[in-house]
Amino acid sequence: MRTQPGGEMMDYLSAFAPHITGLIQQKRVLGDKYDSEPGILRRFDTFCRECHPGEVTITRELMLAWAVKRPGEHPATLQGRITPVKELAKYMMRLGYNAFCLPKGMMPRIPRDMPHIYSNDELKRIFIQTDHCHYCSSVPHRHLVMPVFFRLLYSCGLRVTEARLLKVEDVDLSEGVITVMNAKLDRHRQLPVSPDMLTRLKAYRQNIHLLSRPKDCFFPGRDLKPMTIGNVEKNLRKFLWKAGISHGGRGKGPRVHDFRHTFAVHCLRRWVLEGTDLRALLPVLQTYLGQVSLGDTADYLHLTADLFPNITEQVERVLGNIIPETGGYDETN
Repeated sequence: MRTQPGGEMMDYLSAFAPHITGLIQQKRVLGDKYDSEPGILRRFDTFCRECHPGEVTITRELMLAWAVKRPGEHPATLQGRITPVKELAKYMMRLGYNAFCLPKGMMPRIPRDMPHIYSNDELKRIFIQTDHCHYCSSVPHRHLVMPVFFRLLYSCGLRVTEARLLKVEDVDLSEGVITVMNAKLDRHRQLPVSPDMLTRLKAYRQNIHLLSRPKDCFFPGRDLKPMTIGNVEKNLRKFLWKAGISHGGRGKGPRVHDFRHTFAVHCLRRWVLEGTDLRALLPVLQTYLGQVSLGDTADYLHLTADLFPNITEQVERVLGNIIPETGGYDETN
């Protein structure tokens, strides 16, 4: 049977084939997109056939052999490779098999880097460089896309994938609302945009979307398809260099996701300085960011206090001593 992103099918040939296809079908029935996992499970299927052909269940030895870190493999990549196989083991356990599921404590730890919070001056310099983006014949809309795309990331606190997968129909310019359909955990949400951002969006749409269809990509990349995350990061590094902002190299900041972190921190700082009720507004920020846990949003209080020590006393006076200790910032939040 074949199962690939978008509902296509993929060959599974090991003894685990029926369980893999059963897991994928169950996930999708429950509403999970499960787009990238079938490819990982196919590699696991091949691994089992070639290296453990006699296994009919996921033993401790098989799981640990699959979980060996490969040369140069990033912990996040290793974790992404292990997680679908853990889910397969749990699925088989529910069916009555004596499968081994890697305990949480044995999962690779992903280092959490401190987010880079852009200053107002840095944002201004970056946006100036996006405005100076040159025409590119292979990506003819790039010089129009970049100024709006990066401003939208910051002004709405979007995840990069939420922004790059926006469709024309998701941007309601008459109401000034963006509908995020590709949110984490499929949690759709609607976001009002600021008057200045709305003006830019209207001009942008007038420039490139007069003849577009509702399902067309709002921020088209090469061949009018969505930009890849790698392409967005590559463009950001160019803008940072031209703006005179140091980049730490691959895997280091500033990153695209830091626009989202910056949006959250700037919101909290502004609310504290305005003397608004943070108890009421923190859940609002949580909803706007599309975060599942209020604790994820509250992490930004700690970061805000670290970056702006002069407001820590005001935060504690409003909320009491609730600024949380945090172990890091999830790049997917």
